[in-house]
Amino acid sequence: MHIGFLGLGNMGGPMARNLLKAGHSLTVFDPFPQAVAALVEAGASAADSPAAVAKAGVEVIVTMLPTADHVKQVYRGKDGLLANIGQGVLLIDSSTIDPISAREVAKFALAQGNPMLDAPVSGGTGGATAGTLTFMVGGPVSVYDQALPVLSAMGRNIVHCGGAGNGQVAKIANNMLLGISMVGVAESMALGVALGMDAKVLAGVIGTSTGRCWSSEINNPFPGVLENAPASRGYTGGFGTDLMLKDLGLATEAAKHARQPVVLGAAAQQLYQTFSLQGNGGLDFSAIIKLFRGEA
Repeated sequence: MHIGFLGLGNMGGPMARNLLKAGHSLTVFDPFPQAVAALVEAGASAADSPAAVAKAGVEVIVTMLPTADHVKQVYRGKDGLLANIGQGVLLIDSSTIDPISAREVAKFALAQGNPMLDAPVSGGTGGATAGTLTFMVGGPVSVYDQALPVLSAMGRNIVHCGGAGNGQVAKIANNMLLGISMVGVAESMALGVALGMDAKVLAGVIGTSTGRCWSSEINNPFPGVLENAPASRGYTGGFGTDLMLKDLGLATEAAKHARQPVVLGAAAQQLYQTFSLQGNGGLDFSAIIKLFRGEA
C-alpha cells in the first residue's frame, strides 16, 4: 500500500519506519529536513509539502502533529492535504488534540469524500519503536476496519472508541488520570520517606496493596526504586512534563465545553504548570515529586 506520512518526530519517525518494515511504500514530509532524510535512507520517498504528499498517489495518509492548530493547517490550509487530495483517500490523524477540533476536521474531510479517523496513541517512544502502541480510534466502524492493516503495522492494541473524536476523548481521559495518579504517588512516596520509611520498602507495600497503579509499579517517581524508571536516570526519557501539561490542558478545556467538573484534573494541571514554569518541562512527568520534596 502507498501511504503518506506527515510528522516524523520522536513518535512519527519510528511509526513510519514500522510501516516500511511491514512492506508499505511511503511518501513522507516533515518541516525538518534531517527527519525526512532519515526516512529516505530507510526507504521512503520525500515530499516537500503536505500538498506534494496529497498529489503523490497515496491511498492512505497518516499524520502525527504537535497541536490542533498544526492539524487544522495541514488538513485545511490552502496548500494542505484536503485542497489537493483525491476523493476516497483514507485519512488517519494520530496527533493528540482536543475532540472538538478532531470532529471539525473529520466533518470537513468527509464532506469532500475523504473518510477520516482520529487515532491518538499510548505507549511512548518505546512503543513507537517496537510497534506495540495502543491506538484509540474514533470514526465509523467501516473506516476503522479499512484502517486496521495500517494501524496494526504500528501498534499491538487497536481499540475502536466510537464516533469521530472519541479516540481523542479516550486519550485525554486516560492521560488526565495518569497525571492525577502520578501526583498522588509522588505525594505519598515523599510523605513516607519524610516520615522515615525506606523508599523501596514503601514502594513494595504500595505495589501489593490498594494504592497499586502504573505510576507506582512501572514508573515510580522516587529515585532508585526502579532501576529502569526515568527517576533512576535523572528523570530523562519517558513522557515529558510539558507533554503531560499539554494533555491536562486539553482535558480541562474539553471539560469546559462539556460542562463537566474535573477538580483533580485541574489541580494536577496547576501543579504541572508550576513545575514547568520552574524550568522542568523537559523532565519526565514523574519528576513532579520534586515539588513535594522541596527540590523544584
